[in-house]
Amino acid sequence: MTHVKLVSIVSLCATLMAADKDFNGRWNLTVTGDARARAWWLEVTGAGTKELKGRFVGAPGGQIDTIPEIRLDRGELEWAFDRNYRPSGKRGVYRARVKDGKLTGSLVVDGLPRSQFTGERAPEIRDKDDGSWKPGAPVKLFNGRDLAGWKTATGPVRGWSVSNGLLVNSDQAPDLVSEEKFWNFEIHAEFRVGKGSNSGLGLRDRYEVQIFEKFGSPPDTHTMGSVYSRIVPSENASKPAGEWQTMDVRLVGRIVTVKLNGKVVIDKREIEGLTAMAHDPNEAQPGPISIQGDHGTVEFRELILTPLTR
Repeated sequence: MTHVKLVSIVSLCATLMAADKDFNGRWNLTVTGDARARAWWLEVTGAGTKELKGRFVGAPGGQIDTIPEIRLDRGELEWAFDRNYRPSGKRGVYRARVKDGKLTGSLVVDGLPRSQFTGERAPEIRDKDDGSWKPGAPVKLFNGRDLAGWKTATGPVRGWSVSNGLLVNSDQAPDLVSEEKFWNFEIHAEFRVGKGSNSGLGLRDRYEVQIFEKFGSPPDTHTMGSVYSRIVPSENASKPAGEWQTMDVRLVGRIVTVKLNGKVVIDKREIEGLTAMAHDPNEAQPGPISIQGDHGTVEFRELILTPLTR
């Protein structure tokens, strides 16, 4: 009897450990209850061992955060942050379970339910920028006259207008999202930003290339031309506020190249996953182009996308 009990306990421990290991990996999270319709990202390592760790991109904030408090208890993953959860709240606790290969969870802020989320494993994307991709017919995303072909992440267009041939945002405008979706492409943008203003180009509405007036500052993950919070450009090639600037971005799979004002500042680097601006978590599918609108003034006079095909 003692031997049978021992075998049962060992078997149960092995089952629980296997269930804990199911949390490991990168997850793209679809959120309900988020006012800006953002998608989140979670990475878990060491589940099923004593080295449980995690990284998170989600609300509030947008940088990649190393999770300070994370634990597993009876098949439930829990992680927490103490920070400013708008409109009010100082502590957020996230809880999730894995069922049928998917993540299901919730966010509770200061004891009150806030958001629900589901998670899919981040897919393997095999496309590489290997010289085999050829340019197709260019697509003019902005026609210089009106907002045809655009919507916002939260519904109809508001907070954006066309003035004197320029695409312009108002203060706190929601993110603008193209109606058409794309896979591999090159995109050319011409823009100018106000003093201290902050915008961004969302590639497939998942990965933000930063547009930020930080002329003269050292390069970091928030500098103009960075992949927000993920890839630091080789230099800060931006111009002062109010000057017209150009950005050319090439995306093949997760491989990105960024040229800012004629200088290559990111050269064929792999993007690990979603950034804070993401609204579309379906990484294996084509996605739209998005423009951040709620961090100061930005004007665009050109947005041309060239699809890449084999």
